[in-house]
Formats: sequence, C-alpha cells, structure tokens
Amino acid sequence: MSGETPRTTDMPRVNKYANVRNLLLLRHGQTEWNAADRMQGQIDTDLSDLGRQQAKEAARELVSRNAIAVHASDLRRARDTAQALGDVSNIPVITDPRLRETSLGDWEGLTHLEVDADYPGARVQWRMDPTYRPPGGESKLEVGARALPVVRELYNDRQDWPGRTIILVAHGGLIAALTAALLDLPPQNWPALGGLANTSWVQLSSHGPDIDNPGWRLDVWNAAAKVAPDVL
Repeated sequence: MSGETPRTTDMPRVNKYANVRNLLLLRHGQTEWNAADRMQGQIDTDLSDLGRQQAKEAARELVSRNAIAVHASDLRRARDTAQALGDVSNIPVITDPRLRETSLGDWEGLTHLEVDADYPGARVQWRMDPTYRPPGGESKLEVGARALPVVRELYNDRQDWPGRTIILVAHGGLIAALTAALLDLPPQNWPALGGLANTSWVQLSSHGPDIDNPGWRLDVWNAAAKVAPDVL
C-alpha cells in the first residue's frame, strides 16, 4: 500500500571491539629508592608505605577493566603491586623474569647525581639513544626484544583475549621499551615515550588480524598519575 513505511528486520548489534585485544602495562608503586632518585635496575627493592598504598589505589581503579590475566616482573616491587590487583580481582598473578627492569650494570645503586658525576653525559645519552648500554648493563633495544615474546605468547595462547584485557605489571624502563617494540617504532623515535610515574599505566590495543599483523595502537600513556619531576 502506498504511503506505508518499509519494515526493517531487527539485527543484533555487533560489538565493534569484540576482536580487539587490550593490553595494560602498569608501573609498580613507589620504593624508597624511587624517592631518593637512586637507580634500581634489577636490584630487588621493596615498595615503600606510599608505594603499597598506591598499589591498592591502582587495583581499585583497574579491577573494572575486564582483565583475564595478570602477569608481573618477578622483582618484589612489581610482584607486590600486581598482587594488590590480584587480591581484588581474584586473578592469580603469574611472574615472568622477562618483565624485569633494564639491567643498569655499574649504575645500579647509584643516585642520578652520582651517575652524572662518574659518567658525565652518559645518562643523557642513555635516555636519547636506545642502542646505548650502561657499563655492564643492557640497551633499551635489548630490553624491548626481551619482553616482546611475552606478549606474542599471550597473543598465541590466550584465545579468550579478544574483547578483554591482559595486564602486565612491570617497570618504567621496560614498559617504555616494550611499548616502542610493540609499535615497531624506529630507534630514533623511542625517546618520544617519556617516563612514567609510579602506578601509572599505558594502554595499547591490537586491531590486526593475527599474531604477525597485530596492528598495535597506543591509546593511553601515563594515565592516572601526576607527571613527577623525575620523569620529565
């Protein structure tokens, strides 16, 4: 009949994010060494009282992220931060030494000022050149290469990841290196990813079709944190 409105068939809504893998990288809470500008590297330091409170606050914020797994560096400051999240989400924390902080070699245990006095200009070079190795340590490129297989293995093994979130709890240097590696940034662009405050996080999402073409995007950098002077 003329004048009638054509009928349409109701179609179920499709969640456009159903195939997106979300990856959240959380830096550990404050340690006394952080507060003193002392370079930790892979020295196994503990969270300070403030760091433990930061971990609890981050856990309360991130428990709503629909996480299916929590993996952490096996260094105590990261492991204990992850455990705060595991406690509120009832997700077991899996530790992995590949998520440890950059090995800083001879610099570990020194303050920033002590490194600058003993190795003039070296710390600036280290920040600007991801191929630079501190004496006895590893370069940022090496750190990224060390951590990248962790994500590739999760991509391959966790068939329930699409549409949900996996959280890695680690360290500022490792998170920056892993992010740059996932985004396949050229080395000269790695310094564009600045420092992270304690218990701030990075969020990436994979929109690609498969493990060889993951299509990683950077969605969030240094979230829920004030930018502190030591990360500028």
